Amino acid sequence: MSDTGHRRGAAFFDLDRTIISGSSVFAMGVAAYRAGMVSRRDLLADATNATTFLFAGASDEKTEAVRDRVLQAIKGVPVEQMAELGDQIIPRLESEVRREARGLLDLHHAAGRDTFIVSASPIEIVGDFATAIGLTGGIGTVAAIEDGVYTGDLAEPFCYGEGKAIAIQKVAQEQGYDLRLSYAYTDSAGDLPMLELVGHPVAVNPDRALEAIAYHRGWPVVEFSRTRKTVIKRTTAALGAAAMAGIAFGVGVGAGKRAAARQSLVRRVLG
Repeated sequence: MSDTGHRRGAAFFDLDRTIISGSSVFAMGVAAYRAGMVSRRDLLADATNATTFLFAGASDEKTEAVRDRVLQAIKGVPVEQMAELGDQIIPRLESEVRREARGLLDLHHAAGRDTFIVSASPIEIVGDFATAIGLTGGIGTVAAIEDGVYTGDLAEPFCYGEGKAIAIQKVAQEQGYDLRLSYAYTDSAGDLPMLELVGHPVAVNPDRALEAIAYHRGWPVVEFSRTRKTVIKRTTAALGAAAMAGIAFGVGVGAGKRAAARQSLVRRVLG
């Protein structure tokens, strides 16, 4: 699983329902509500969206609605205040990191591969969270700042869908990564541009649309932390990524048994 010669790849991970089990934006919403930055009504709406997302995945419309609400909430807010929110949010996110995701991260690190979180959440949160759990860096939504205060506008493309692919390409060019040797992990069909960008796409806890796409394209499909048996689907062309995911799952299950946590099993099915 090591990279070829002097060429090197990287591994790019979606955040919500991939590295963590829930919604980072909702965690941010709770902290923002406590800080008086969002209304109770907006918080309840985000809670509803987070529940829907947990069971059905994200949608473009809901993601963009949350984006607009976040930008409006931080308009006029000093950058220092966002840093204070991060101090509250990051410990909560750390507690939600999936053990199987940690196993995958460890395997990529062992192979000498840099690792990144790629999320629609604010870069201030994503970057600090990535550092906190030992990743190379974070790629997130960048809001415009003037005189140390958020303007309520975007400084770069929204880091969702095509925006994630643009951001990954930028990092790859800056760091010299070969995207053909790189990996991408996500749960949502909305992140299809990110998956299509790399040589090793992996669907993790996919929504129905992504699961169908992955099946037809022969991409590995990995499901974490379910009470029923979980699945890695693969084809001959996807053996490498599937094998890595399977090993990481084993690492996670071992850690889970030691902690008397919920058990998850993997069965392999030829797609």
